[in-house]
Amino acid sequence: MRVAVGADHAGFPLKQEILDELRRLGHEVVDKGTFDTVPVDYPDYAEAVARAVASGEVERGVLLCGSGVGASVAANKVPGVRAAVCHDTYSARQGVEHDDMNVLALGARVIGPEVALEALRAFMGGRFSGEERHVRRLNKVLAIEARFAGEKEQIDG
Repeated sequence: MRVAVGADHAGFPLKQEILDELRRLGHEVVDKGTFDTVPVDYPDYAEAVARAVASGEVERGVLLCGSGVGASVAANKVPGVRAAVCHDTYSARQGVEHDDMNVLALGARVIGPEVALEALRAFMGGRFSGEERHVRRLNKVLAIEARFAGEKEQIDG
């Protein structure tokens, strides 16, 4: 499977372990950056990974930032992306099996490397169930996305 990986400066220290594990599991990796710990903005990397998933360049994505929250919020703005922060194996696998999650977000400042790798393996091992109830729910999520496509709002700060 082709997998895009992206991280901001807070996620960078964990990124190499994620890349190594994906390769060890036999996946092809597309590294979307960042490449050091110089402070950067997480939305840039979240968008790069999300676009790769949405376009079909890759089948799945992994994002790393300090908490995982910002990256998942940004990635979910790209139509076709279903990103979630998961810091346990149950959520990482169940998110794929029930919700067809295609981007895993991890908080590098929240969990250690071993838990992150366990969540990664669960995410990569998950497959959408295709069960009627999961398809029905996913179609409702996709309908919400379609209704709001194109409506943009920016917060003045």
